[in-house]
Amino acid sequence: MDALLVVLLAVLLTAFMFAPLGLGGGLLFVPILHYFAGWPLDTATLVVSLLLTFSVSLGSGAVHHREGLIDVSSVRRLAPFAMLGAIAGAVIVHLLGDALDPVFKALALTLVVWACVKVGRRLQHGVNEKDGGDLRPVPLRVGAGFGGGASAVLAIGAGAIYIPVLNQFGGLPSRRAIGTSLGLMVLVVPVAILVHAGLHAENWPEVWVLVLLPACAMLGAILGARVGLRLPDVVILRVFLVLLCIIAVRYAIDLVGRV
Repeated sequence: MDALLVVLLAVLLTAFMFAPLGLGGGLLFVPILHYFAGWPLDTATLVVSLLLTFSVSLGSGAVHHREGLIDVSSVRRLAPFAMLGAIAGAVIVHLLGDALDPVFKALALTLVVWACVKVGRRLQHGVNEKDGGDLRPVPLRVGAGFGGGASAVLAIGAGAIYIPVLNQFGGLPSRRAIGTSLGLMVLVVPVAILVHAGLHAENWPEVWVLVLLPACAMLGAILGARVGLRLPDVVILRVFLVLLCIIAVRYAIDLVGRV
């Protein structure tokens, strides 16, 4: 029971923290399920992480939509490319089979380190909203497809990919890029979940787990989107950076232990 409470609290706080950043939370959800709950790194764990990510994107996306921060036309244009990427990513996970654990941790470590660098630069140079770059359709579509693939493989929302792509190649300012990223997640993550579920033939967690954890994530996301948007970005980013560093160290230790 104590472990369950710790997991529920960790999921709630992660959703609260990620919601105002436009991220789904998968970078933390998988380590929470793997290290705190002791789940193996398999398709079932990835699906639960994606369910939590979907709950965060849905709860936070609803708040951003009411604020007029989702560019619906961009979501419609890019969703098909991101969905194709998600389908391909789920198939790759299925083909990896028992080799998923080290491959996942190596890819996740790379993404976490990249995210640490990006967050560190934002903290160093300031976190004020920046104007979007010029519209570049080809890199925009490629980036959306890559984000969809990363979402399925790493069980993340891929906001860390969508947001800079939308900002630099989609011409969207940061806050609208965040909202539009959440809009993409709401459409793309379910595709990854369905393909993963269709390919997975082994055991699943109990039904109450599949209901309770996403409900907790959605509650945290709604609170985070409403309250967190009023908090200084620098505070949220500093906490986020510390957690990412801890995860990077743990993944690195696991990978070194396999050598």
